Amino acid sequence: MSSHRQVRQLTDEQWQAITQNDAGFDEFFIYAVKSTGIFCRPSCKSRDPKKENVCIFNDAAEAIAGGFRPCKRCKPTGLRLPDEEWVIQIGEYIDEHFHEPLTLEILADDCHGSPYHLQRTFKRITGLTPVEYIQKVRISKAIFELTTTDKSVAEIGLSVGLPNSSYFITLFKMKTGQTPKQYRKRVMEVQINGEEQ
Repeated sequence: MSSHRQVRQLTDEQWQAITQNDAGFDEFFIYAVKSTGIFCRPSCKSRDPKKENVCIFNDAAEAIAGGFRPCKRCKPTGLRLPDEEWVIQIGEYIDEHFHEPLTLEILADDCHGSPYHLQRTFKRITGLTPVEYIQKVRISKAIFELTTTDKSVAEIGLSVGLPNSSYFITLFKMKTGQTPKQYRKRVMEVQINGEEQ
């Protein structure tokens, strides 16, 4: 059975090429990272992935057929990824990792671009900075937890990536006009009054 169209096993030599950004291997294989959904040339200067998240492909076409998207930094298809697609990729990454510490540098590393370019492009296309989008996602997840669970405000803050309770409460109030406790109380009152009618 031919190995064409199949994911190949990562060899020690390939792993070394990836971690050393060895351009000599660019013509021999492409690597994809399961956690980000992105594929790169071995010479890509992006942060080293976790070894267990790496998939090896013969070429860019196989990686695309495998559901991966090309890296914005090393352009493994030879083409520039359109900014709109890159911003979708960044948004999807934030949606999946909102509960983890996220900085512009982490986003730029994981989404394969420079912090400055990522910030500018994201804002131009979405109207929000990456930080504003992260906050929007976190507050939306917090609202869901406040209205569907009995978790404490501190537990909810922690679960949405805001472990500092006072910062979480301040940010929540800034975005909704109420503290998390006030928000939860108002929703409960609305539900109770609705049931009584």
